[in-house]
Amino acid sequence: MKQNKWYDYMWIVSAAYFTIGFFNIVFAWLGMICMIIPLIIAATRGSKTWCNNYCGRGQLFMHLGNTLGMTRRKLAPRWLSSHWFRNTFLIFFMFFFIQMLVFTIMVAKGTRELHETIHLLWTFDVPWHWAYPVAVEPWVAQFAFGLYGIMLTSLIVGVILTIIYRPRTWCTFCPMGNMTQMICKAKNK
Repeated sequence: MKQNKWYDYMWIVSAAYFTIGFFNIVFAWLGMICMIIPLIIAATRGSKTWCNNYCGRGQLFMHLGNTLGMTRRKLAPRWLSSHWFRNTFLIFFMFFFIQMLVFTIMVAKGTRELHETIHLLWTFDVPWHWAYPVAVEPWVAQFAFGLYGIMLTSLIVGVILTIIYRPRTWCTFCPMGNMTQMICKAKNK
């Protein structure tokens, strides 16, 4: 029987992130850890160690699919892992990330009001006012609402893909995975 390592339980951290962020949006800032650490590991080690071992979201998809049986175990269409789709999706993702940063800066400068909503599935503004129970600077909250919306959207897409295809289908075109792969290729040349 395989001996589990500490990082085999990172899926719990991912589940806790979404649960806590549901009730207090300021905790959404912790999502930046999942965006920065993979890039640092790729740049310093030239490997996708984060994606392969530590990514709590990928582990959560594995837990849902393999442990809880929430998957059809079907092969995903090849285009989902194609070079053009991964890069197009990365650009798409970066557009929304940059938009989130612009809105945060506008709130910080006072040219835009704080929106207590999350932008779900890149389309819908969903009210999320109950998750703003603490007094913080409006720009801090705006960034948190934006980041939580991006993270929750990717979770929903990943869960749907896990159910329809296989666990970690999301990982084939995950923007962070794609960026770390680009960094690794550049570093290892």
